[in-house]
Amino acid sequence: MPAFRSILVLKPSSLGDIVHTLPAVAAVRAAHPRATITWVINPEWAPLLRGNRDVDHVHIFPRSEFRGIGAPGTLFPWLMKTRCLQPDLALDFQGLLRSAMIGRIARAREFYGLSDAREGSRFFYQKTARVSRREHAVERYLKLAQLVGADPAAPLRFPLPTGDALPRFDEYPPFILLHPFSRGRSKSLTDRLVGEFCRAFAPVRVVVAGKEKLRLKVPDNCVDLSVQTSLLQLVRLIRAARFTISVDSGPMHIAAAVTDNLVSIHTWTDPRRVGPYNREAWIWRNGELRQMLDFAPEEKLPKGRAFRRADVGAVVNLVSDRWDHVRAGQIPPGPDPLRT
Repeated sequence: MPAFRSILVLKPSSLGDIVHTLPAVAAVRAAHPRATITWVINPEWAPLLRGNRDVDHVHIFPRSEFRGIGAPGTLFPWLMKTRCLQPDLALDFQGLLRSAMIGRIARAREFYGLSDAREGSRFFYQKTARVSRREHAVERYLKLAQLVGADPAAPLRFPLPTGDALPRFDEYPPFILLHPFSRGRSKSLTDRLVGEFCRAFAPVRVVVAGKEKLRLKVPDNCVDLSVQTSLLQLVRLIRAARFTISVDSGPMHIAAAVTDNLVSIHTWTDPRRVGPYNREAWIWRNGELRQMLDFAPEEKLPKGRAFRRADVGAVVNLVSDRWDHVRAGQIPPGPDPLRT
């Protein structure tokens, strides 16, 4: 395996996918400790790399600025700066035409990607890592890292930032974090369900966070922080929470990387492919609660369904039981050190 002096990581978005790429980049760093690693990333997700010792430089991909009448004034300087990168190796974890074009514009000497890359991007690669769409994204990305010498037996690392404290928010008394929003509307919880969760957990404090506005007069034990947190403030909330309940979303993957105390609500998606990469995390799917370790790879899952009011009680009972165990010291409240 050649010793690459400079490596370009192509993974501009999205939040969950960037979290899934962190172990692969950490593995690449371990295999090439002297290389200069640059990560191409959208500006809204760049804070997630703050303090990451596996990444030397961040190259911002301001995709939203490449539209409209002023696009040429932004695009041309970005193209010139990107052409100057000239890495020894580019690794395309995104697998789309635009990420492949970035690698080509950067004039990478070697260009590797995934075998299931789309939109013709595979034609840009010299080598591909053979992966399956049935695999979890973390495992797929690790195979690309192994293509450049990463140790498949090494423990995983998710080097996430500690996050930023919220002004005028006290992390005590302990709280449950509820993240009910997702880009896919069919995956989000309704405001009515959010209210049901808050009332069912009373008097325990429930903090609601996310990028959509909660249109609900919340009960006294509920703190509504929807559309009031930055990405790094949300990371801090996840780390501070005694337990996190989240729909299938990017913040759920952050929670899976830093704690076992998680319930991930999956309405239509297969948690083996897109769920929390944490064997101890709990999954709600189709009216049933199971840990990730209970899902067999060959198991045929029934068709999913929406989360209903009648499903709230089972989740509340599970979290309340584990809340008591954490308080008794039988379950560690903090993050798993291998994931931080």
